[in-house]
Amino acid sequence: MHEITRRILAGDVRGAARAITCIENDYPERNQILKELFPHTGRARLIGITGSPGAGKSSLVDCLIGYLRSLEMKIGVVAVDPTSPFTGGALLGDRVRMQNHALDKGVFIRSMGTRGSLGGLSANTRDAVRVLDAYGCDVVLIETVGVGQSELDVMSIADTTAVVLNPGGGDSVQAFKAGIMEIADLFVINKADLPGTEKLQIEVEQMLDLAKHDAPWRPPIVKTVSTSGQGMADLWQQIDRHQQFLHESGEADARRSHHLQEEVLDIVRDRLFQRLQAGIQSGRHAEALERVASRAEDPYSAAERIILQWWGQKS
Repeated sequence: MHEITRRILAGDVRGAARAITCIENDYPERNQILKELFPHTGRARLIGITGSPGAGKSSLVDCLIGYLRSLEMKIGVVAVDPTSPFTGGALLGDRVRMQNHALDKGVFIRSMGTRGSLGGLSANTRDAVRVLDAYGCDVVLIETVGVGQSELDVMSIADTTAVVLNPGGGDSVQAFKAGIMEIADLFVINKADLPGTEKLQIEVEQMLDLAKHDAPWRPPIVKTVSTSGQGMADLWQQIDRHQQFLHESGEADARRSHHLQEEVLDIVRDRLFQRLQAGIQSGRHAEALERVASRAEDPYSAAERIILQWWGQKS
């Protein structure tokens, strides 16, 4: 067993931080650590927090951490921030909003850049969550970037996904485009002390009447004010109620099984792409690409020939 794995399983915070760094930077020991940690995972509650920019996700997470710590739970947070397509850097501002818990040994907060991923999460988010699970966190909160309608990746990791809205955030119909309605297990109307809260709640209820009228689970709507802590107990109660529903209906095991199957396919897709990219960089497929560039061959035929060249090869 790798030394970092032993440290994580012993509850060493530096070991967990080091493991996530290995994952983000694709160090050689990355796969060994993840393989060794896998049998020790699957115990933490994984809660996704998503929504458009300005909805107050980070402040809500900060407030929820405080409430969960009052229940003596060990909390992990993976907060994802956008990476600049120009500089490659990321302003990891979520950690700034969670400074209240910086010295709390029962809270582990890690900010990650998307590094080009478009689904609201970093490509390494799932593995970072797995480290925190093995580290012994009771709850892992996964906060997405906040890019609005494209944040669907979180549903392939979280057990329960909360979509955060706020009054005055624009036409509420925007919140339900591109699958946002489908991924929400509950809705949180944050900044509920502002005008327009009741109107937004009515609009969400109307949308639910259309989309979830015959669903076994109707997402509840929770009103919170993260600046004062209002609504945190109700929010956790609804999350807990959804978790009970998942277990009683058998959906919990089904979701996690589906997530693991998706993960296998994602890994296969990434490995194949890496091998293909290495082949292109080495000039292996230069002839095929040049034929397409000169319009001597169509892209579809060239792609099929490249696939056939790789088919059946051992890694």
